[in-house]
Amino acid sequence: WKGERGAKSLAKWRSTAREAGKQARRVHLPEVTELMTTRQVAGMVAKAQFAGVLHEAAEEPIATAVLPEDGDLLLVVGPEGGVAPEELAVFAEAGARAYRLGPTVLRTSTAGVSAASVLMDRSGRWG
Repeated sequence: WKGERGAKSLAKWRSTAREAGKQARRVHLPEVTELMTTRQVAGMVAKAQFAGVLHEAAEEPIATAVLPEDGDLLLVVGPEGGVAPEELAVFAEAGARAYRLGPTVLRTSTAGVSAASVLMDRSGRWG
């Protein structure tokens, strides 16, 4: 989305993230950034201690991913229709691994929350 619609959507996502973080009494609030290119996201992947990409054709379940004890966890959740093979290759080159949630494909809004819950629980960040 470009122009005014994009700006309104970004403001809405930022507000939602801020309010959800406050409600959950988070010390660090989630950050919603400007749109990024695949290469820009790959740059973030390269810096993260864990980087995963949700992909319906991945063989490894996210529930078995090896997670670091601390550091940044980065999860790429694609749009409806999935992450393109070219994007997946760029992310893999930067150090990300592809993971699946399970045998069914979830919508983007559900997949991201589900995968983040698995990572937060398994990493011990929910204590």
